[in-house]
Amino acid sequence: MDLATLVGLIGSFVIVISAIVLGGSGGMFLDSASVLIVLIGSTFVVLMQYPIGQFLSAGKVAAKAFVFKSVPLDALIDEIFNLSDAARKGGLLSLEGMDVSHPFMRKGIQLLVDGHDANVVRNQLSKDMKLSFDRHNSGSKIFKSLGDVGPAMGMIGTLVGLVQMLANMDDPKSIGPSMAVALLTTLYGAMLANMFALPIQAKLERRANEELITQKLILDALLSIQLGQNPRVIDGMLKTYIAENKRIERE
Repeated sequence: MDLATLVGLIGSFVIVISAIVLGGSGGMFLDSASVLIVLIGSTFVVLMQYPIGQFLSAGKVAAKAFVFKSVPLDALIDEIFNLSDAARKGGLLSLEGMDVSHPFMRKGIQLLVDGHDANVVRNQLSKDMKLSFDRHNSGSKIFKSLGDVGPAMGMIGTLVGLVQMLANMDDPKSIGPSMAVALLTTLYGAMLANMFALPIQAKLERRANEELITQKLILDALLSIQLGQNPRVIDGMLKTYIAENKRIERE
């Protein structure tokens, strides 16, 4: 569980809701017409931009913003060192059946054990990297679209409310509800974009980049193991993937 995402999401809404309640009745900030225009309207507008399958998969992709197990690169490098040492002493076949923590690395090791040459290993794993990154990127794009559309739908709701208000200036009772629609749709649109959609999009992009870096590290390691390079040389090469302070700690 990513506590930063969960705490940030809940905390932002708690702050806004607390400010609303402290300033008076919270009920005045609830308006069904505004919800209809911003939340439902934005959803349908974004749906028009993507295939329905990709749109429906956005929820599954979004789960990575909340549930994601980061791979400590220094621990992964230690594991690779042990694998490379075993391969150097016993050959690539000695890697078969060894416990490997990362699924991408397991697939790569199986390619090595099966005797594929370096080009096949590089091409196959690079293709997997690209497809994985594209899947994550497509999910983040949906939330980016939602973040763009939300405030725009809020502005549309504002215009709807203003038109209703101006059209009924002779009826004082209708001015209040119409003004509420005008203002609350802007509020809802801003909250949808800045407190939900855009933060989720940013976190998903970060996750995709983290996973891509991990996969690049693994690919470099596997190709080096296949070449029979010294484990210490491989370890030194892979240190460039981690922060300098952690490199010093490892040394």
